[in-house]
Amino acid sequence: MASPVLPSGSLCAAAAAAVAPSGLRLRLLLLLLSTAALAPTGDGQNLFTKDVTVIEGEVATISCQVNKSDDSVIQLLNPNRQTIYFRDFRPLKDSRFQLLNFSSSELKVSLTNVSISDEGRYFCQLYTDPPQESYTTITVLVPPRNLMIDIQKDTAVEGEEIEVNCTAMASKPATTIRWFKGNKELKGKSEVEEWSDMYTVTSQLMLKVHKEDDGVPVICQVEHPAVTGNLQTQRYLEVQYKPQVHIQMTYPVQGLTREGDALELTCEAVGKPQPVMVTWVRVDDEMPQHAVLSGANLLINNLNKTDNGTYRCEASNIVGKAHSDYMLYVYDPPTTIPPPTTTTTTTTTTTILTIITDSRAGEEGSIRAVDHAVIGGVVAVVVFAMLCLLIILGRYFARHKGTYFTHEAKGADDAADADTAIINAEGGQNNSEEKKEYFI
Repeated sequence: MASPVLPSGSLCAAAAAAVAPSGLRLRLLLLLLSTAALAPTGDGQNLFTKDVTVIEGEVATISCQVNKSDDSVIQLLNPNRQTIYFRDFRPLKDSRFQLLNFSSSELKVSLTNVSISDEGRYFCQLYTDPPQESYTTITVLVPPRNLMIDIQKDTAVEGEEIEVNCTAMASKPATTIRWFKGNKELKGKSEVEEWSDMYTVTSQLMLKVHKEDDGVPVICQVEHPAVTGNLQTQRYLEVQYKPQVHIQMTYPVQGLTREGDALELTCEAVGKPQPVMVTWVRVDDEMPQHAVLSGANLLINNLNKTDNGTYRCEASNIVGKAHSDYMLYVYDPPTTIPPPTTTTTTTTTTTILTIITDSRAGEEGSIRAVDHAVIGGVVAVVVFAMLCLLIILGRYFARHKGTYFTHEAKGADDAADADTAIINAEGGQNNSEEKKEYFI
């Protein structure tokens, strides 16, 4: 009797049976013989599967599915063509493979604790005539095993450019690295090294630091399909900078310095490292003898005008030095305001109010006093001009006021009629001295 002919692909199952335990080996051989004798034609059946992507250490699920199944035998093979499952039997000794479902239309197997060595093509075979085969590809994602950030200098000086490096080791596929300084994203330069299907990415960031960057974190953040959420590491910047100096007037509170008063100034200096010495000097002159220096404080009692000048506070550290200036101007002490003075004339009454103000009562008070003085002067000039004009007009009208007398036609007074009066008037023309006009 002729031995049955195994369909194409059954040689792999026979090889798997050869390495299986004796009891299981007998069952596999019986199944192969029955399959060879009763292999369906495969008309209308369709074998299909899907690719699988899994993160290293997790579980991969492989499914061989058949449309319009007629109870044909399904088996699953690994990338080395070794049978993992033949129907519901597992001839392979790897216990990480477990049967999830077996039916005439599906063979579903799980692979636990997946490693990079499990990556590759897995074959689904359907024993029909002719036999069918389909494959699924398992892709294993490996997140970065180590994320390191390194700063060229632990402590930087303001204005200096430093180098910061971040390395993501042994990932698959290669990692994308992003840089942030606080909440601001920066651009770095990345290099990728491949070794045995694994990738190491190093990103370099050149950063110029300022005093505002002191205490700000520099963040290296990775993006990878195997990483959920934010995988990042960070280092805080330590930036040294020269002092920032500010002078605060402690007394007088109102800010106006007068003769006889006291002046107290406080010098505030902040830097990194903190300034250890703060000094006061008087610019272009010596410090007054009655000035008292106490650390960051300057006290000058009983101010006088000889104290006028510029006072400077200086502070320094290992980075550099800085200063701030205060200009002192001592004003006159306050004076009283005298009562107003009234001047009266015949034509009008003018009230001139003289306001004596403190000549050193501050810039704003001086400006107001000058404005009032100018206005008073203008008013006085206008009133004086009006008085002068009235006097001149009065004298002018007084000189042109009076009676106009004439001796012309003096002989006409005794004439009997008009003709005689004319004759008498004409006859008197020779006496020119009698026809003089008089103006009083």
